[in-house]
Amino acid sequence: MTIAVILAFAFQVAAGQTFDIQGHRGARGLLPENSTAGFLHAVDLGVSTLEIDVVVAGDSTVVVSHEPWKLETICSDADGRAITDGESYNIYRMSYEAVARYDCGMRGHPGFPRQEKQAAVKPRLSDVINAVESHAAERGMDPLRYNIEIKSREEWDGIYSPPPPVFAQFVHEVVVRTGIMDRATIQSFDLRSLQAAHRIGASWQLAVLVHSDTDLPALLDRLGFTPQVFSPNFRLVDESLVHAVHDLGMRIIPWTVNEVSDMKRIMAMGVDGLITDYPDVALTLSDM
Repeated sequence: MTIAVILAFAFQVAAGQTFDIQGHRGARGLLPENSTAGFLHAVDLGVSTLEIDVVVAGDSTVVVSHEPWKLETICSDADGRAITDGESYNIYRMSYEAVARYDCGMRGHPGFPRQEKQAAVKPRLSDVINAVESHAAERGMDPLRYNIEIKSREEWDGIYSPPPPVFAQFVHEVVVRTGIMDRATIQSFDLRSLQAAHRIGASWQLAVLVHSDTDLPALLDRLGFTPQVFSPNFRLVDESLVHAVHDLGMRIIPWTVNEVSDMKRIMAMGVDGLITDYPDVALTLSDM
């Protein structure tokens, strides 16, 4: 580890902060994405936060999935056949019982050769949280944080997802019911969803996700408030951005950082955590 990285961690320790390693979709590089098994594996590896994508099924169940449909790259139909035209398998038009008939793990993922192939259905958010809470408690682990991404877009409203205020309320109900409010963060690229989550007035934290270079003050002006976390594509991170985010009172947690060289580079710049498909690698670096 470089001196710069060591100094960055030393500063966080002195400030009473912990570098936040977030398992992206659980541990997508190692086990099927957004699967209960993947989340539990990330817990066992030692992540501090689980990054979880959520959509809504036709019966209002909050389902853990990156897309509001069945992705043809990884999912098979109820008979085990690889599906085509994944967007036609619209989760928002299916009951959760129907959603759970499809496997999204046995085929593996072509982009992640280390990923273990195993059966995996898209779980309910509540089931994931309950499984993780029990798993951590049984092993005497510290409680986990949950970074829950609301997967919404304006063009999806009423087609693939409910309107943001309804979506945020469904997620709020799960967070309250499972007792994780003080350990929950809601993140989204969709400013409308963050605004809806903010209006609920809950004590959860909020994180704004950013794809591309942006005018930070203008973004916050459009959002209407300052969230606790700014979460940019890791390629956008430089020292000036880190300082600007910190000066505004936010933490900066980039996504999705999978290469060791990139992890070291952004750690040295003083980011507050990172989101990765390979938490095993990131945790090794943070322990050095």
